[in-house]
Amino acid sequence: MCLPIITEINIPKEDPVRLLSAIVERMNLKELFATYSEMGRNEYSPRILLKICIYGYMRKIVSTREIQKACRENINFMYLLEGAAEPDHNTIHRFRSQHLSVCQDAIQQEMTRVLREMGEISFEESAVFIDGTKIESVGNRYQFVWKKSVEKNMEKLQKTMAEKLPEMLKSVGMRFYIEGEIKSKHLKKYRKKLCAIIEEQKIEKVSGKGKHKTQYQRVLETLEEWIRRIREYTKKVHICGNRSSYCKTDEEATFMRMKEDHMLNGQLKPGYNVNVATVSEYIVGTYISSDRTDTLTTIPFMDKLRGAYPVKRVVYDSGYESDENYSYFEQHPDLNLYVKPANHEQMKHKKYKTDISRRENMDYNRENDTYTCAEGKQLINVGTKRAKSSTGFVSEKVIYECSGCEGCPRKAECIRSKSKMPLEKRSKRLEVAQHFAEQRSIMEEKISTDEGKQLRMNRSIQAEGVFAYTKTDLCFRRFMTHGKKRVGAEWTLLAMAYNVLRMHHKAENGRLGTHLHEMTVA
Repeated sequence: MCLPIITEINIPKEDPVRLLSAIVERMNLKELFATYSEMGRNEYSPRILLKICIYGYMRKIVSTREIQKACRENINFMYLLEGAAEPDHNTIHRFRSQHLSVCQDAIQQEMTRVLREMGEISFEESAVFIDGTKIESVGNRYQFVWKKSVEKNMEKLQKTMAEKLPEMLKSVGMRFYIEGEIKSKHLKKYRKKLCAIIEEQKIEKVSGKGKHKTQYQRVLETLEEWIRRIREYTKKVHICGNRSSYCKTDEEATFMRMKEDHMLNGQLKPGYNVNVATVSEYIVGTYISSDRTDTLTTIPFMDKLRGAYPVKRVVYDSGYESDENYSYFEQHPDLNLYVKPANHEQMKHKKYKTDISRRENMDYNRENDTYTCAEGKQLINVGTKRAKSSTGFVSEKVIYECSGCEGCPRKAECIRSKSKMPLEKRSKRLEVAQHFAEQRSIMEEKISTDEGKQLRMNRSIQAEGVFAYTKTDLCFRRFMTHGKKRVGAEWTLLAMAYNVLRMHHKAENGRLGTHLHEMTVA
């Protein structure tokens, strides 16, 4: 006689799998259930599938086939299955890529709600700590498309068409009348006329060895090849958008420089920029982006967080500092920003403080709007320069120039920018983004307070600690799926797995209910 295994008895009370099951049971999963059709019957409850997927990521099991195997062999997975047979790997894959990917934000916010009710997350006592990292895509590392190369090929094709098309059309009795850029619609008109001539004159198309093609057929094939190439180049540029590259096998992934450089040559790999927001040591929000720089992710991620939570204090590192982001937080006075200026560490060094070429080391007269250099000569306002970013933000820089640089003994120390013009003929020139400089000065004072120091210390522990733990302890360094939505579903599972493990760790160390690490004096 074979008796069933009573998994409840064999699992210790302090095991993280029990904590996971208790948290998921308290979550309202109506958004997840809504992704399933009302017709027919689901063999497995979405709640059970969510549990086993999260637990798989907690135990470094991310492959659907490995999760299926674990459900058959691992007693903890059997406990989560509640007596049901192991699900097929296709069932797990469909759950992750078709159902969870649709409602990933709602599910993550629901776990945050449960943790807030348990007193583990507090937006009032803690702050929103944000950091980002780049994680490699599953796309092929060597199947890349560079936007500049495509544009260069398009220019070459335009030049070739402009040279050859008039003669080709003349050889078949057609007139060339295009001015400017030759587009595919122009070529299609010529192709249509040429096909009509071939049909009218009953010209036979031939192919193969030993066959002689007529001039009409050769021109037609050339036009079709050019149309195909224009369509291909246009599609590639459209896929790139504002990006500089993309991967052919994962078109939403951008080639980026990763910290994990196994070739030791700075190789670019397809990947995603993953941003996380942590509060009280738990992940409350994620943002997956194809942008290589963090400054472009700040505003959309902040809008997403403000729409879901009562955000008050926000803490960033220097990678997120920009004039546009400062302006955004000025427009939202309910948000209390803490961001470390990019030159914060440099300003501590003697070399920075004694560098006479820097604007920060010059005296500024606000009334006359002039700077005074180390030799006592004035740099006056000579105009402004405006620049528009890829997001449409217009920044303004004031230009200052010195007219008395001739014969200055410290000219080589003061003018360090590279130029083809000889140093003797050059004058000192500054481009100052006044709004950005003012905000940076205010922020430098703000982060130097006791509150600012504590928040910066906690950002290093809480936000950066997420990536240290997920990459090193959970060994998650590459996504398993394609596209932002599916990648987002993967990261959502990893984030929820991290939250359960973090709560279990805090419980073991008697730190439940704590929100910030206190500063200690050595």
